[in-house]
Amino acid sequence: QVQLVESGGGLVQAGGSLRLACAASGLSFSNYIMGWFRQAPGKEREFVASIVGSTDTPDYSNSVRGRFTISRDNTANMVYLQMNSLKPEDTAVYYCAARSIWSSEYNCWGQGTQVTVSS
Repeated sequence: QVQLVESGGGLVQAGGSLRLACAASGLSFSNYIMGWFRQAPGKEREFVASIVGSTDTPDYSNSVRGRFTISRDNTANMVYLQMNSLKPEDTAVYYCAARSIWSSEYNCWGQGTQVTVSS
């Protein structure tokens, strides 16, 4: 059974940093593209970043590019999201997600971790 568990959320002032972590189990980790998504109150869930397992190739949404960095450790089945220069509009529940390299959709999701950025 695939399980994704996020950690590292919290309250931070604008301009500050947080590092989210996601522990994955029950999957062949290097064969999965790992992603981070977020959902703010009253808004739809949106893509934040993703990283390919075999090449470590990252992708970012325009809203976080240059401020956030996604990384992964295939030996530990972990994926991270380093968030710098945080803004109040980054406030959301952040979700870790996984999709097989043979799939077009993310079908494994964590429970989410709250990130709150105060102004």
